[in-house]
Amino acid sequence: MEFQNKKVIINTFVNTKFLTANHNKGNSYWFTTQLLEWNHIDNDRMMPWKGEKDPYKIWLSEIILQQTRVEQGRAYYNRFINQFPTIQQLASATDITVFKLWEGLGYYSRCKNLLETARFISGSLAGIFPRTYDEILQLKGIGPYTAAAISSFAYDLPHAVVDGNVMRVLARFFAIGDPVDSTVGKKLFTSVAGKLLDTKSPATYNQAIMDFGATVCKPQSPLCSSCCLVSKCAAFRSGSVDLYPVKINKLVKRNRWFYYIVAEYKGKFLIRKRTRKDIWQNLYEFILVENDKIITYKKLLFTKKIAMIIGDNYKVLGISKQYRQQLTHQTIHGCFIHIEWDKKHQLDEFIAVTRSGLDKLAFPRFITKYFADEGHRFSNQNGKI
Repeated sequence: MEFQNKKVIINTFVNTKFLTANHNKGNSYWFTTQLLEWNHIDNDRMMPWKGEKDPYKIWLSEIILQQTRVEQGRAYYNRFINQFPTIQQLASATDITVFKLWEGLGYYSRCKNLLETARFISGSLAGIFPRTYDEILQLKGIGPYTAAAISSFAYDLPHAVVDGNVMRVLARFFAIGDPVDSTVGKKLFTSVAGKLLDTKSPATYNQAIMDFGATVCKPQSPLCSSCCLVSKCAAFRSGSVDLYPVKINKLVKRNRWFYYIVAEYKGKFLIRKRTRKDIWQNLYEFILVENDKIITYKKLLFTKKIAMIIGDNYKVLGISKQYRQQLTHQTIHGCFIHIEWDKKHQLDEFIAVTRSGLDKLAFPRFITKYFADEGHRFSNQNGKI
């Protein structure tokens, strides 16, 4: 069974009118009670922020977990909490310190918004985190899902969280054919989630349905045989679990080739901060030459671009292997050319940094992989990369 031309096959999916007609109070009560019973008896998913009531820590965990797996986010969360136990301490930290701590998580606009919001709350709000959904929603970097999570977990306010796990559970249970990435679909899922919410224990219910989606109603190989909702799950009964949730927008990915010139003079390297609205904004990098296709380093060194940047008075010390990093919308390919450079060459926007200085700055993962492979070249006195 397939989707064609982004249209939903009517015989397979239950439309919105059918959903509305069958979404009665009895069904909602059964769904919610079954889920809460599963949470009480069988949910053993442990996370350091689970049950937390401090809005700062809840907010921090939610920002870290945006576009990040729990397994990876857990370590970052613990490091942030250990270094910045309060929002005031985070707000008073330098950009360089916070971005370095964030290094490797990706989506660095989250880190930028995290700092701006922390400083706003610490300064303009006297360090007091907002207490209502609408006030939380006004904070930079916070959308409806995060506002619902903070307001319900910290303050027990009746707001349903609607993330990917929640939408997958609802889409399968009710066989919702409306795409989760459409405006109509998002409104529908928000409405259904709100009707199912246990308003007396919103925090417990929200955590339960997210955990259920992550551990039972998984994207791949869901545990239908042990699912507490399976007897009334429309997708299971029609044998179409794998077709939900429906999505219409496919990511269009592009390839980019980054060639970094690692210019060294007497133990110092030229680097700059990426300031334009592109990937890795606010992170540091070496001299970059971006090409529209793959090119050998020999040809690269004789291109006009390189000649204009570094001239011809240099010595090649090493050529790295090819590196590749997969991002959501694009794939970055490239390599590093390590050169010994003439001190007379100066470039705008670039600063000269020692090996130990590199360790204090945040770089994209594409570059930190190179650091790790070339540890003997890029290590400070303590042996750190």
